Amino acid sequence: MATTTEQPPPSRLRTWMLEGLSDMGKHGGHTGPHAEPEPPHKGQRWWRVMCLTGVDYFSTLGYQPGIAALAAGLLSPIATIVLVIVTLAGALPVYRRVAEESPRGEGSIAMLERLLSFWQGKLFVLTLLGFAATDFLITITLSAADASTHLVENPHLTSTLHGHQMVITLFLVALLGAVFLKGFLEAIGVATALVGIYLALNVVVVVVGMWHVITAGHVVTDWTGALTAEHGNVFVMIGVALIVFPKLALGLSGFETGVAVMPHVQGDDSDTEEHPKGRIRDTKKLLTAAAVIMSAFLITTSFITTVLIPADEFKTGGQANGRALAYLAHQYLGGVFGTVYDISTIAILWFAGASAMAGLLNLMPRYLPRYGMAPHWARAVRPMVVVFTLVAFLVTWIFDADVDAQGGAYATGVLVLISSAAIAVTIAARKAGQRKWTIAFAVISAVFLYTTVVNVIERPDGVKIGACFIVGIILVSLASRLARAFELRVTHVELDDTAERFIRDMSHRRIRFIANEPGRRDKAEYRDKIEQIRADNDMPEPEDLVFVEVTVTDPSEFEAGLTVRGEVLHNRYRVLTLESSSIPNALAALLLHARDITGCTPHIYFEWTEGSPFANFLRFFLFGQGEVAPVTREVLREAEPNRERRPRVHTG
Repeated sequence: MATTTEQPPPSRLRTWMLEGLSDMGKHGGHTGPHAEPEPPHKGQRWWRVMCLTGVDYFSTLGYQPGIAALAAGLLSPIATIVLVIVTLAGALPVYRRVAEESPRGEGSIAMLERLLSFWQGKLFVLTLLGFAATDFLITITLSAADASTHLVENPHLTSTLHGHQMVITLFLVALLGAVFLKGFLEAIGVATALVGIYLALNVVVVVVGMWHVITAGHVVTDWTGALTAEHGNVFVMIGVALIVFPKLALGLSGFETGVAVMPHVQGDDSDTEEHPKGRIRDTKKLLTAAAVIMSAFLITTSFITTVLIPADEFKTGGQANGRALAYLAHQYLGGVFGTVYDISTIAILWFAGASAMAGLLNLMPRYLPRYGMAPHWARAVRPMVVVFTLVAFLVTWIFDADVDAQGGAYATGVLVLISSAAIAVTIAARKAGQRKWTIAFAVISAVFLYTTVVNVIERPDGVKIGACFIVGIILVSLASRLARAFELRVTHVELDDTAERFIRDMSHRRIRFIANEPGRRDKAEYRDKIEQIRADNDMPEPEDLVFVEVTVTDPSEFEAGLTVRGEVLHNRYRVLTLESSSIPNALAALLLHARDITGCTPHIYFEWTEGSPFANFLRFFLFGQGEVAPVTREVLREAEPNRERRPRVHTG
């Protein structure tokens, strides 16, 4: 269906911005830097890929202990233990199952997408994409804001940089966008180095902190005494810890990214695209190792920061606000080590934004262009980087580059995605007839749904931001779908032997099709239709005519292949049957394909559709039918600008 009309050569900027676009969407729609490693790249060892997701997951140590202290106070270590239990017994089993069900990095959204069809399925996916955008974009802005906090609060720089946190945060976001515009091929190597250094420095801080706790024994007795005086017995403490647990949900981040990076995992030589057993096994190792490492750090860091740092220092304006471990590094290991720790923290927080950006570039182009809800250029990396960077600027400005203010929105995005994953694996286990796993995952789903609801009630700003993303995505998606309504959406056309024989036989005379809406499909229907078409178009008797009948499948689908089958009904009438999401697009694709394989110009004949043109257009837009004749002609006009080569549309 290619045309011969010449187009002016694109500008160098356009070519650079859209580089790689022609390859997008092939081989299952892989797009984005996490979607499919470039050949002949065969993936990386799982522990190296773990570092790529770890820059998002492990970097939360930069602000998680401080947020936990603000949320739970003296109960921070106990609330963190609850968080670790939920991580290891809830989120980890869920995402290990997600890795089995979507080994190409599609995640839980793809699992749920398969359960729903029609427009409700698309709107549901768009809603989840809104929360995913909230998660990943807030990761970028929150991480950049916390990196700037570490920079501004460094004792050697605070006098110089104080008051410039917004500018520094915007600069870090812009730098992130610039790196992705240039290309981000060495992400795993850089991530491995950053994570290795950062975790090693944190081990030093934790060991030194524990040493000070042990040698200054009174801090533990002071903490336990204050804890008992404030909350009474241990059961009250656990109850309160369960209540404040939703505020600590930031510590669950990273699992969705962990699944998104699956295509980078090496696996075994015997792996196939359909059955990548080695990749699934090693991804489970990746998820488990990351969860165990993070759990150990969460428990130890929440303990030492709670007992060693005065409570007032965690509050806004305090030296430990958003940088509790950095505070301890400067306090107990000196300015040089503290500065090295700050540099490492700034680097990994900034790179956490890179992991989130890669997650966005993997997720959005996988769905929106396929739904027709984004322009073609949305499949290319660089234009989307520009869009996401501008949105990150806006979010940073709205939240005034404040780490604490963004915590609610971040937690909401994380919790909604984990809840959707838990529901998805519950349904998958039920379909597989695994009763025990179904019950277990249902309980986990209930826990995460409770946590999500409580988080939304206590911090509604998160769901408000998520709702803004959802509304924005839906409005832009529908506008794009409307703008692309007259595109030729058929990716390829396949004719069976009978259909091809019909077309090649007609090409010796003149190719004439009759568009027919199938009814009873009896002899009278086809006889009357031929008589009407001949009368309306003053057509001579001996003309050769073939009927074309399209059955609409799922009108919410945008792009798909087209299979054409031929049959002879009542020993006389030749009929081509097609299944498509849109009647006009299917007819236009058939006409162009018939022209290309025969070199002849096809003709197609319609009746005018009764009713309001506007109502009929809405029927076409939503249900794939309606004003068929003029829409078919418009699709052909857009697909073939050369009028001489364009198939002819006749309406009577």
